[in-house]
Amino acid sequence: EVQLVESGGGLVQPGGSLRLSCAASGFTFSSSAMSWVRQAPGKGLEWVSSISSRGSVTHYAVSVKGRFALSRDNAKNMLYLQMNSLKPEDTAVYYCRFGDVRGQGTQVTVSS
Repeated sequence: EVQLVESGGGLVQPGGSLRLSCAASGFTFSSSAMSWVRQAPGKGLEWVSSISSRGSVTHYAVSVKGRFALSRDNAKNMLYLQMNSLKPEDTAVYYCRFGDVRGQGTQVTVSS
């Protein structure tokens, strides 16, 4: 069974940073491209970033490019999203995604 467990969310002031983590199990993580998506209050799911199986290729939504960095540790089956220069509009529940499967999400709130 595929399991994805996100952590690292919280309340941060505008301009601050957070590092989200996703622990993956139940599939061959090292052979799998992964993504982060987010859902802001009252809005639909928004794709944030993707990374290739070996981590050599990353893609970012225009809204986060230059501020977020996606990485992975295949030895630990872990996915990371470093979020810098956070803005109030980054407030959302962030989900790690493999195919059609998402974790339970972690809340990120950017507010002064």
